Amino acid sequence: MALFVFAGAVALATAEDTTKTTHKKTRTLTGCLQKGEDANEFKLAAKDGGTWEVKSDSVKLDEHVGHTVKIVGVVSNAMAHGMKEDTKEEMKEHGMDKHAKERGHMTVTDLTMVSATCP
Repeated sequence: MALFVFAGAVALATAEDTTKTTHKKTRTLTGCLQKGEDANEFKLAAKDGGTWEVKSDSVKLDEHVGHTVKIVGVVSNAMAHGMKEDTKEEMKEHGMDKHAKERGHMTVTDLTMVSATCP
């Protein structure tokens, strides 16, 4: 019985360590910060071509509109977002590249300015 418990614990620990980037709740992204449609809404055009709607209660995003920034944040609905990205990746592997760029929602917890301008 103890052997089964130990084996299960090892498998669980291994699964946690190998979590795909697309399934992680916290992510780091770099890109151009832009003003969104609402007062406290912003968009990040990530360097990989993805688009993220970002917001924050603790970071002053409005001060960095038009800047290239590196943000750390918590992905909304991380599990569902990860499954969506897995499906897109699978489609890409089979030559169906339509809408393959990442899109999501994130609450920013940290921001570092990379450049005062966007490319």
